[in-house]
Amino acid sequence: MAAGKSGDKAAPGFNEQERAAMKARAAEVKAEARGGKGAKKAAADEAAMLAKIAEMSEPDRQLAERVHAVVTAAAPDLAPKLWYGQPAWAKAGKVLCFFRSGQVDKERYSTFGFSTEAELDEDSGLWATSFALTELSSAGEKTITKLVRKAVG
Repeated sequence: MAAGKSGDKAAPGFNEQERAAMKARAAEVKAEARGGKGAKKAAADEAAMLAKIAEMSEPDRQLAERVHAVVTAAAPDLAPKLWYGQPAWAKAGKVLCFFRSGQVDKERYSTFGFSTEAELDEDSGLWATSFALTELSSAGEKTITKLVRKAVG
């Protein structure tokens, strides 16, 4: 968001969370450019993502852990990584789906979403690309599983 909400008295520009996300993404891009490939890089990416999840406060930590388990079970070939400082899962190096902590974003709910790389297109020309997440029921796990499998193609 390039400016504050309508009626905000704060100066226009990026808020603290947006600046932090941009800095995190810049660090991620630099780390990717430094190299590293294969199993060693994948292990480092997953370790960084799990460390980020471990830093989260409850209930986001539990949500992120469960989402990671569901995504990994649904699509074991997706590679865990950080994207804008938040957990994400990539296919061939491109982020396919992600988790955004509501607490980090100072929102009332967390988000599970899909990038434009996801193959979720519907014939109707209308489909959801992100979902509010306050808890993860068994029905929610089934929905994420179904969507991740479809997104992978």
